[in-house]
Amino acid sequence: MPVALVVLVWLIAEVFVVIKVAGAIGAALTVVLLIASWPIGLWALRSQGGAAWRRLRAAVEQGRPPASEVVDGALVLLGGVLLIVPGFITDVLGILLLAPTRRLMRPVLLRNAQSRLFVSGPWSGGGAGTRSYDVDSTATDIDQPRLRS
Repeated sequence: MPVALVVLVWLIAEVFVVIKVAGAIGAALTVVLLIASWPIGLWALRSQGGAAWRRLRAAVEQGRPPASEVVDGALVLLGGVLLIVPGFITDVLGILLLAPTRRLMRPVLLRNAQSRLFVSGPWSGGGAGTRSYDVDSTATDIDQPRLRS
């Protein structure tokens, strides 16, 4: 239910902004701006998405972890999709994700992902609640009668 409420508020905000922009610059120019944003989004997905993919492949070929390249690719994809979706709020957010401001968001997202993914895993250093794993492959099969019911 909260997701539906966020989408509803988002749609209301987009319609409100479109009405205000149309009142300021005219309905025809507003429609032209709304239509012009999706080819720009497609172009950004093709050009910046291709560049992000090349950086990802280069990082993998060099044998280094491609964390920032993956985040860059995700931000480019999200920015391009936001430009394709009609609306001025989504266009502004899409431009922010495609512009050099993306470099400002990358460290925050990387730090957040590392704290969520790597700190709580079994490799986190043996704190409370960690499991012991059979890393040396010393497990053996036992006979059926020896198993507890």
